[in-house]
Amino acid sequence: MQKFLQDFSVPAVFAGFITFLVGISVSSVLVIQSAQLLGASTAQITSWFWALGLGIGLSGLILSWKFKYPVATSWSTAGLALILATANGYSLYEAIGAFLVCGLLTAILGFSGIFQKVLTHIPQSLTSAMLAGVLLKFGIALFASMQNDWEFILSLLAVYILSKRLSPRYSIVITVIAGVVLCPLFLQFHASTIQLSLAQPVWMTPEFSWSAIFGLALPLFVINMASQYLPGLAMIKSYGYQPNVNQLIGWTGVAQTIFAPFGCFSANIAAISAAISLDDQAHPDSKKRYIAGMSCGFFYILMGLFAATLTSILMSFPGVFMTALAGIALLGTIGHNIAIAFQDVSEREAALMTFLFSASGIQFFGIGSAFWGLLFGFAVSIILKFRKQPSFK
Repeated sequence: MQKFLQDFSVPAVFAGFITFLVGISVSSVLVIQSAQLLGASTAQITSWFWALGLGIGLSGLILSWKFKYPVATSWSTAGLALILATANGYSLYEAIGAFLVCGLLTAILGFSGIFQKVLTHIPQSLTSAMLAGVLLKFGIALFASMQNDWEFILSLLAVYILSKRLSPRYSIVITVIAGVVLCPLFLQFHASTIQLSLAQPVWMTPEFSWSAIFGLALPLFVINMASQYLPGLAMIKSYGYQPNVNQLIGWTGVAQTIFAPFGCFSANIAAISAAISLDDQAHPDSKKRYIAGMSCGFFYILMGLFAATLTSILMSFPGVFMTALAGIALLGTIGHNIAIAFQDVSEREAALMTFLFSASGIQFFGIGSAFWGLLFGFAVSIILKFRKQPSFK
């Protein structure tokens, strides 16, 4: 506790809050839609948020404290897309059983060490290129928003640039506060009425069927590994940390398994949003950025406890506010990963293809471009390394 109090900083807490905000802002509505398609009642939908908040929050908070680097956790948006696409084929309780099986598989794969062995053979230039490609759309979306809301975007950028010049450590904190102040001046914004009420968990007895295991549990497991764990662990590594791969995968899998009967469909390492907690804007001392990971976990726990309240507050902000906040918060990370991706001349061509493939946003078999971009770039890297050497006679 004494070390925590010594390392505590407001910018790190804000970085954790923004990581949490970016993590849920885009897909919180999809959670509701997925649960509804499976036939969940209002009480059961609230339980989904309760389970997600506690499962994700506790694992992120505890792992960040244990390993002393930011371990931002989240649910899988790609996994939500899979549930939405397949929900009509299963009952709610079959889906709950699939979530539990997925969590068990994740825990087994993590603790067995298989994933870590695969990860050591992938060049960092390619994983950074993949991350830069995935993150690129957030930077583009920031400036594309100027088309309709140029006053708000330019004002927010001006605040960010000036604060970056005058007080770089607090630039994101200042930008968030400025965004809240500027929102009602430039955008259509109506604050919702806040009603505090604790969410109630609802036990949903899992049912197991071969169709749900092969049609939902296994694809969800593969998608989580490809779209969450692979880029998420690469993100942690790109900032100079050595992630405890087995423990991170294993314990998040355990968290999903425990909370699955209450609606936790995934508890993963965060991919894109994790960058906010890892960047030096969270804290100039990399050894103290774990506070941002703990902060992110704390806000997920709050979301679970006060699910309905926090969701209503979140939905009251215009979409452009979330887009601008995410884009500005990720600018440093985009540049950081581009620099790493292209610094090795021998890997530059493979990195470029990985970057462009990942940025394309295409999907095959329900798996996003991050996985396929990395796979393609890895194949290109191998081919180029083993190309025929010129012979001299």
